[in-house]
Amino acid sequence: MKAAILYETNQPLVIEEVELDPPKKGEVHVKIGAAGVCRSDLHFMHGDAIIQTPAILGHEGAGTVLDVGEGVTSVKPGDDVILSFVPNCGRCPYCLTGRANLCDLHGATSGTLFDGTNRLHIGDQYITPMGKVGCFAQEAVVPETGCILLPKGFPLPQAALIGCSVTTGVGAAMYNAEITPGSTVAVFGVGGVGLNVIQGARLLGASKIIAVDIHQSKLEFASKFGATNTVDASSGDPVAKVKELTDGLGADYTFEVFGSSETVLNAYHSVKKGGQVIIVGIAPVTATAAIDPVSLVRFERTVKGCYYGSARPNIDMPTMVTLYKSGQIDIDGLITREYSLDEINQAYKDIDTTEIGRGVITKF
Repeated sequence: MKAAILYETNQPLVIEEVELDPPKKGEVHVKIGAAGVCRSDLHFMHGDAIIQTPAILGHEGAGTVLDVGEGVTSVKPGDDVILSFVPNCGRCPYCLTGRANLCDLHGATSGTLFDGTNRLHIGDQYITPMGKVGCFAQEAVVPETGCILLPKGFPLPQAALIGCSVTTGVGAAMYNAEITPGSTVAVFGVGGVGLNVIQGARLLGASKIIAVDIHQSKLEFASKFGATNTVDASSGDPVAKVKELTDGLGADYTFEVFGSSETVLNAYHSVKKGGQVIIVGIAPVTATAAIDPVSLVRFERTVKGCYYGSARPNIDMPTMVTLYKSGQIDIDGLITREYSLDEINQAYKDIDTTEIGRGVITKF
């Protein structure tokens, strides 16, 4: 099959033929129908995050089941599925206490499938599938718990976005912060995930949702998804502007959704006394943020990490499907660009510019 392979950081992905072995016990063979162009993949391309190379990136995907391995019962050939890049074992302490996004076995087998091996190779050279997905390819073999069944006829590009940006963003608002009606919210970084944090805040009844970014086009786009106010961080102090918009108090909830030391600190200093700072963005592996411990104590602020929207993929992704079908969240409007797999390098050049919305690979 054809795939896009990362051999070296800061070099283009290489489109070439790779071999894919059949699924083993508890695994599913999927034909990829759509793959989101997400900034998390770009971190690996730039070397800001680490992955064993060669690797097939792509973690935001959806497709159709071609075949299943021994013991698989939740899906069958012909089913359409969302792919979760945090499949779970169902047995570790985190899975058993409802925090499957933190599954121990998934973390311990990073870079391989659950049995410690891979199905992807060129000759005897094995290839790492990002997040046990690797959907920048025509097909993938993934764990059964990484397949979330879709209703018949559900559009695969929209399903792919539920696989990451929608669940991560809406989930951060719903499942991690648990925003209360009437609250004020500031979102630092309004790319694909940030737009969905905004949608989640709107859904939960926030009275004021402040979008913060350095790109005016992205700020204007954020207004379509529920932002009530915008702050251009390239033309002044964003902390002062957020406080000005919240009567000098700061926001009840601030979300960092870009992934940098600077935006983490801006989110921290923009929250009110007793407020919550939710860190969603993935910063470079060497990044640090020096938070003042005195203000943390005196102002009783809460700083929380949020991975994958604090969602339980097999339970909460179907909720995202329902919210989309009922018109409560807009996924159609998020998709502004479509590409073929052969255009993947151009897709990632576009994400590094002022292009708004989300790109999706729909032709393989």
